[in-house]
Amino acid sequence: MPSSPTFLGTVQDVQGATISIALDKETVSGLTFIDGHGYRIGQMGSFVRVSIGLVDLFGIVSQVGAGAVPEALQITEPYGYRWLRVQLVGEGQRGGEFKRGISQYPTIGDQAHLVTQQDLTRIYGRPDAHNFVRVGGLASAESIPALIDVDRLITRHSAIVGTTGAGKSTTVANLITTLSESSRFPSARIIVLDLHGEYQAALADRATVFRVNADVIHGEKSLYIPYWALSFDELLRVTPFQGVGDADRSALIEKIKQLKLASLAAHPRPGVTADTMTVDSPIPFSIHRLWYELHRYVCSTHTAQAVNQSVATEAIEVGADGNPLLGDIMTVTPPKYRPITAGGTNRVYLSGAPLNIRRQILATESLLRDTRYDFLFRPGEWCPKPDLQHLDAQPSEDLDSLLKSWIGSDKPISILDLSGVPVSILMDLIGVLLRLLFDSLFWARHLAEGGRKRPLLFVLEEAHSYLNSSTEGAAPLSARRLVKEGRKYGLGAMIVSQRPSEIDPTILSQCGTLFAMRLPNSVDRSHVTGTASDNLEGLFNMLPSLRTGETIIVGEAVHLPLRALIDAPAINRRPDSHDPKVFDSESQAGWNCPRHDEDYKQVVERWRSENPRTTPGNGLE
Repeated sequence: MPSSPTFLGTVQDVQGATISIALDKETVSGLTFIDGHGYRIGQMGSFVRVSIGLVDLFGIVSQVGAGAVPEALQITEPYGYRWLRVQLVGEGQRGGEFKRGISQYPTIGDQAHLVTQQDLTRIYGRPDAHNFVRVGGLASAESIPALIDVDRLITRHSAIVGTTGAGKSTTVANLITTLSESSRFPSARIIVLDLHGEYQAALADRATVFRVNADVIHGEKSLYIPYWALSFDELLRVTPFQGVGDADRSALIEKIKQLKLASLAAHPRPGVTADTMTVDSPIPFSIHRLWYELHRYVCSTHTAQAVNQSVATEAIEVGADGNPLLGDIMTVTPPKYRPITAGGTNRVYLSGAPLNIRRQILATESLLRDTRYDFLFRPGEWCPKPDLQHLDAQPSEDLDSLLKSWIGSDKPISILDLSGVPVSILMDLIGVLLRLLFDSLFWARHLAEGGRKRPLLFVLEEAHSYLNSSTEGAAPLSARRLVKEGRKYGLGAMIVSQRPSEIDPTILSQCGTLFAMRLPNSVDRSHVTGTASDNLEGLFNMLPSLRTGETIIVGEAVHLPLRALIDAPAINRRPDSHDPKVFDSESQAGWNCPRHDEDYKQVVERWRSENPRTTPGNGLE
């Protein structure tokens, strides 16, 4: 009888990478101690080593008990006989390096052993290795750290999935905090797309927060996305011109190109010339001027009837001061025209412009006046501000300063808080942000600021709401490009979702590492099981019963699939996503607290200001 304290039993059935092990009658189930470390025997998700000569095969327990008995032995074996079903996932020379995949298989009678801390060190690497970080401890052996390969986690993409309350947000906060430690990763850079404003509280000391309605008192910066940096198709999606006919679309392309060429002539931009510029080139132009000139072209009235009336024939009203009412470009005030008349000697005719976009021009007028969209159409220092005397006015800042504020600041994390973005354009704006950053680092890939020299990680929160297969628009298009091509250019994605079944399978299947937390929904579980690269259906059957903060990690960032309990962040590093308490004995909140007079004026004030905090000067003190 083998005397090794790690001996479990022998292999009795082999079906490819799935083997069945009969536990020896002397093997004690439950908890055992080896060299001072505790190990659980016969636990789902625990590890097994099978020795075949000079090679050790490693696997993970996916089924325990009578159900793991090989089918051919189910009748002859007595009930209660102890069996383990194990999925083999890797191998290593005795005392050598561990490698994923199996080159040879065990035979009947080969010994199976418990995997010890020494074995796991071979598999996972050392905690002090430069490319490994600790995210928690193994659920089956608390003394062994759960280590993640940073290189593969970021460049091969990852997904964190789990139902509400499973601990996704705290897991994300833990990972981001670990990856942004200045002592280990002083040049880290991470972009968090935060749809609900959850992460500022968790990452305040190491993150710059950009928000549409910035709370400057609390250190936030204004989020600006210059409209002129959008491609032509992206610009159409966020304006009423989406869906115009082919002829009108071509006319719009030519008009925008004219404005960009005029801008380029007035202020040359390095890297582009009039010959190489396209309608998609990020050259500043004024959308207010575009609206104004289209309005005068399409909506004007004239004193002469012709196909293309000239400015000289415009029937513009005259003000009390005797000056023509030409309107104003930046205040979006159109010229005032005399109404068309049906007859008489002083007839007034409607413009004969061939474009059928009058309705879109009037809708754009309303859009440009809407202050909710100022972050896009009046983007601060990046906004050209022409008037009737200075049509080629230029913004005071270019895209280099915008990119530096997002991914080149002295803080490693930038939180783009999108909670104040109008819902009607939110999905398109997410796609724009991903595309802008992808393009900038793609073309700069050989520079020190590029992604190959200094990788960039995108954290995409609530991904199911804008990356599902039924969603059309810029967001899923940009995300597919990011996960398919980003690895080569140092761009990584971390997809976070409570409904993995709603995420586009193309996007989820590209995630090399999967953190699967509690998932009671069978559709979500089957989606995760089908996406995972490892054949561990039995392990994923544990998903409904995982504890809060517990996760199954599979994929490229771990050498062996593992079940881990994620380290809980400190209280001051937890996202603002915890569940409210109905009964709270520690604070004056909840249903059990005494009633008091409530002032709903403050509720309306904060609603109108779109700022949940008390800020001096905003009327919410």
